[in-house]
Amino acid sequence: MDQYGHLSKVNCIRTAALLLVTILFLSGCSSTRLAYRYADWGIVWWVEDFISLSQAQEQQLNADIEKLKQWHCSTELPRYRDWLSNIDNDLASGKPTSEAVDHLQDQLVSFFPPLMQRITPVAINLLSSLNDEQVRELAGNMEDNHRELEEEFLAGNAETIAQARAERTIERAERWLGNLNDSQQTIVKNWSESRTGQTKIWLEGRRNWQKALLEALENRRAPGFEQEISELINNPEAGRGDAYAQRMDESMEAMSSLIQDLLHASQPSQLDHLAQRTSELNGDFKALTCKPGPEVAMQSNQ
Repeated sequence: MDQYGHLSKVNCIRTAALLLVTILFLSGCSSTRLAYRYADWGIVWWVEDFISLSQAQEQQLNADIEKLKQWHCSTELPRYRDWLSNIDNDLASGKPTSEAVDHLQDQLVSFFPPLMQRITPVAINLLSSLNDEQVRELAGNMEDNHRELEEEFLAGNAETIAQARAERTIERAERWLGNLNDSQQTIVKNWSESRTGQTKIWLEGRRNWQKALLEALENRRAPGFEQEISELINNPEAGRGDAYAQRMDESMEAMSSLIQDLLHASQPSQLDHLAQRTSELNGDFKALTCKPGPEVAMQSNQ
């Protein structure tokens, strides 16, 4: 649903990290294994949409991402499988309760901090190696991308924006539940109308974060640079402003309510569809899970 899929191009570094997770929830189950195995190439290509990397930078980024994937497939994929098994267990008992949905959402959110911590040195390696021309290129591409997002998501009046948001949410929900019934579509439309101003605040917070990143890059040779980047990656809300932080808290609660309402209005066939999707995805995760590499194993034993 939208909570699983609404991870747009916030910035080239953070999204590169999140791609390892989101690609699993956005892809169809049939393509999950292929997408995951080639996620490293996708990350490099995505970064190069914003920065023209030198051969040395690309080689370093590939090496860093390979280590990240080794950790992720050996340590995190088993956690995702447990999460999917919890969904299956809840579905086996009927429609999940509100408490069960809240717990599942909390578990999902808990997957991100370890990933952010692991991506931090990757980001620092790349960002600290940028020259002045690359920083200017990054700033220009960020501005162009921000303008494109404004044109895409803020076009039209409030009613048009709410309708577009509802359509995106329905499309994502139907990947998990199958075709939504009339009652569920009404639930989504009402939810979307209640989120007026959300996209604008998200974009403003995104721009604030990018400004903070560019300011930090001006001092990328200074001693405190690593700490600044670590804070931006692991505590991004601090750089996005109070309005963003407040709306994010509200959005999490609203998303939990939306999921609960959709499940409450679901039909048995939709719950069967959800169970099949989670089972297929769990099977993909099992096939993708790998043994810890020497570095991961050494850290686990410390």
